Amino acid sequence: MKTKAAVLYEYGKPLVIDELELDSPREKEVLVRNKAAGICHTDLSLINGVSRISPLPCIPGHEGAGVIQEIGPRVTNVKPGDHVLLLWVPVCGTCYYCLRGQPYLCMEKDKTRGGAMIDGTYRLRKGTQNIHSMMGVGCFSEYNVVTERNVLPIDPSIPFNIAAVVGCGVITGVGAVINKAQVKPGSSVAVMGAGGVGLNVIQVAILANATKIVAIDILDNKLELAKLFGATHVINASREDPIEKVMEITEGIGVDYAFEVIGSAETTLTAYKLIRRGGYAVVVGVPGLDAKLTLPLAEIPVMEKSILGSFYGSGDIRIELMTLLELYKAGRIQLEQLITNRYRLEEINTGFKDLEAGKNARGVIVYS
Repeated sequence: MKTKAAVLYEYGKPLVIDELELDSPREKEVLVRNKAAGICHTDLSLINGVSRISPLPCIPGHEGAGVIQEIGPRVTNVKPGDHVLLLWVPVCGTCYYCLRGQPYLCMEKDKTRGGAMIDGTYRLRKGTQNIHSMMGVGCFSEYNVVTERNVLPIDPSIPFNIAAVVGCGVITGVGAVINKAQVKPGSSVAVMGAGGVGLNVIQVAILANATKIVAIDILDNKLELAKLFGATHVINASREDPIEKVMEITEGIGVDYAFEVIGSAETTLTAYKLIRRGGYAVVVGVPGLDAKLTLPLAEIPVMEKSILGSFYGSGDIRIELMTLLELYKAGRIQLEQLITNRYRLEEINTGFKDLEAGKNARGVIVYS
């Protein structure tokens, strides 16, 4: 069959809307008709060549939701017509990490990370050229074939655009607070970056009963959103020194937890400097592969400062995604407010320009 997709043929160049050939699903694979796909900074890092996590040509997009159209042999967890959320880590359940309660680090993701299927073959092509799928899902395409491990059945009452953003931006921010940092009631929290992930750190810090929540960004529109999501203090780092301001807010102590969600060495160092003795700096943003961080090493043992990494929410992906959707249905978390613009597939390059300009908390591609 044929599918229309946004293809990255060259790093640093706009995506090309192209018609591709798509093979039918094989054993334990499914054909998904994508209905919504979030425009995430990780996709932008791939497009710009900062994070070359997939060979080219490649279909970016890893934050998606859609409908099962067809299933291959031996598929047991979904059937045609099911609404699904795409998972960009195909949890196997049996590897070293899955058996130790860290399925988000599953070794199977290493097989699909390069853009092929788990068996090393491809389902998409342009003529005789294979097309890679970012993280094995490549959801900037009307249709795609993924493994059954890459889909999670969801309640059909959940809007597709809501399900899509939950699949990366939401779970990443929420899990960093709940699972990795384990923020305690009465704590103080600072967030470097008030985009899609940062806003979720903020709103879940409220659920964790943090009392001081400081949002730090360089754009006033994002700081206004941070207030709507529950930030008690906001700092525009283009006008104020965030370290001085946070020390003023915390009476010279520093915050208990600082979350870096941008993905740069500079802001990570700032997050480290914001925490108190015995505090935690949680690195959530993914920088370029060549980024380096220099720290005052003696402070780590003497002041007991800790640096934690958090990936994909640091929890049981399938259970926690379902929990987040239940929290949304119960009105406990804000998700509609995250989506600040919607685009057609043909407008995808505009969506990424808006992301770079800081116009969106989350832009979403919506398919007809």
